Amino acid sequence: MKIVILGKGEMLANLIEGTLDAKHKVAGVLRYERTVMPKILLAIRDFFKSSSDVTIIKQYKIHEIKCNSANSEEFKKEILKLNADLILVGTWHEKLKKEIIDLPVIACVNVHPSYLPKYRGPNPYLQTILHRENFSGLTFHLMDEKFDTGAILAQKQIKIFPGDTGKELKERTVFQARIMCAELLQKLGSGLLIPVEQNEKEASYYPNIKPDDMMLNFKKETAEQIHARIRAFHPWMPCYVTYKNKYFIPNPYKLRILDEEHTNKILKKNNITHPKLGDIINTNYKSRSITIMCKDWKSLKMTGVYLYGFFNKPLTQLFIKKML
Repeated sequence: MKIVILGKGEMLANLIEGTLDAKHKVAGVLRYERTVMPKILLAIRDFFKSSSDVTIIKQYKIHEIKCNSANSEEFKKEILKLNADLILVGTWHEKLKKEIIDLPVIACVNVHPSYLPKYRGPNPYLQTILHRENFSGLTFHLMDEKFDTGAILAQKQIKIFPGDTGKELKERTVFQARIMCAELLQKLGSGLLIPVEQNEKEASYYPNIKPDDMMLNFKKETAEQIHARIRAFHPWMPCYVTYKNKYFIPNPYKLRILDEEHTNKILKKNNITHPKLGDIINTNYKSRSITIMCKDWKSLKMTGVYLYGFFNKPLTQLFIKKML
């Protein structure tokens, strides 16, 4: 089969590898960046910082489609010229028009990093960790004119481990994309796949996060919720701990929830008799740690924090030393 792949970064790279593993031809690739970045800036970025998808495209000498939208006439002409059997989409921001979806001979297939119909929408890596799920998933489904609603062709659950950030979950997910892509294309070529409609009663959708979601609120969330929020947002954006007019950025890999017994020992040690939710109850400037009381009266110890701002960061230890 001749396959055109739309995507970004590691997901695009793994879909290319999966297609080649299945012994099918990658007829062309449209990178996400071409639809959002000026040509000159993209050329400069590719020259100085080549990504995994660019490396593979060059390695296998894959034809790169150069247009600024998958809904454009230029893209439509490319698909017709290449006589594509399948369009495979992984990590994309545009809602494809019906005329584009209907172009390939066989189908237009989307790869969504959740166990659909749950967690439709952008960045389910972040949302599944934020909502403290035990499993995420990966779904290959037929595309329609809505986001993430088409009939399912294949899917797999992916375990979320207690210390996972969005980075680790994404890495495991895109690796599975390569394996599932190869398996799906082999079955698709043999006509062995039966699409299964999604159960709308089980569907959930989460939109893009807002800037306010990055600000940690220890008075309104439990220690477990704060712990999950910090891990979920990494590596895309940091969360912030507000203290007076300063902002601390916690390290998502150095978090520890302290139970009530341990928290009470800290309060006694620091002679704090009437703590309030959101209070900083302990600090250590040497390890750059801050411990804060959360909504459930457990505390969260954050080690390796640093002050936001180029000039503030070197002053982190000094600032923490003066906090209590």
